[in-house]
Amino acid sequence: MKRINFSHLLEINLAMLFIGTSGALGRYVELPVPVTIACRGLLAFVLLYIFCRWKRISLKVYRKDLPVIILSGLLMGLHWVTYFYALQWSNVAIGMLSLFTYPVITAFLEPLLLKTKLQWMHLLLGALVISGIYFLAPTFDIKESNTIAIGIGVFSAFCYALRNLVLKSQVNKYHGSMLMVYQVGIVGLALLPFVFYTDISMVMGQWQGLLVLALLTTAVGHTLFLMTFKHFSITTVSILSSIQPVYGILIGIIFLREIPELRTVFGGVLILASVVIESFRVTRKPKLTVPD
Repeated sequence: MKRINFSHLLEINLAMLFIGTSGALGRYVELPVPVTIACRGLLAFVLLYIFCRWKRISLKVYRKDLPVIILSGLLMGLHWVTYFYALQWSNVAIGMLSLFTYPVITAFLEPLLLKTKLQWMHLLLGALVISGIYFLAPTFDIKESNTIAIGIGVFSAFCYALRNLVLKSQVNKYHGSMLMVYQVGIVGLALLPFVFYTDISMVMGQWQGLLVLALLTTAVGHTLFLMTFKHFSITTVSILSSIQPVYGILIGIIFLREIPELRTVFGGVLILASVVIESFRVTRKPKLTVPD
């Protein structure tokens, strides 16, 4: 058994800071979404493969685990594509915050898929997140771009929650970087045909944003995120990671000058409150442990 400590919380916050750059980059890179995600996956694959070889991290996968890893990679790709479409239909704040319906989705799915005990506190915290989402588009007009973005973002959240739950069984068997090699490789391969129908000069013109997206957001951020699965339940991870939109919105303000509306800020405060509460819960219980 491994005891949860403050360093694990720092680790997940650092992961969320890096992953939080995806919102601004999703708005910054001016390419069709499938092409952006394909390049993100392929570049991240190369970077992570080199890293694993340098660190002598084994890339061997047991045959029985391949279906799970392939499925998780496809879910990851679907999550990335739909999330970037949500960003294009709205802005960084709405795109990122709508994605973070995934903690409450995870809270319902984890007991069903992993046979864990349902914790009512997680459902209450998830409801707090949903309350924050309400303030993004309280009218929910299906013809309005923000409402469409929220719908796409919620579907992306479902894919993300399902991917995390599917991959949970593998994090104690394999190194996080090794799992991400397969994840991003599957995403890049699945979307590669879209690259063939795109002017290569357009892609090369966006190389800076694509490189940061592949290196900082994906290779570093998502690898750190996977490694936190060893220390927390998936539901706890999903709630703690709700800090990500706060980081993402701040990055959007600094680099894109996208200032969120007051109601969006209030929704973000509700989401951040769920993070603070869950952080307090897991650090105030000295006997709290999770399986190795």
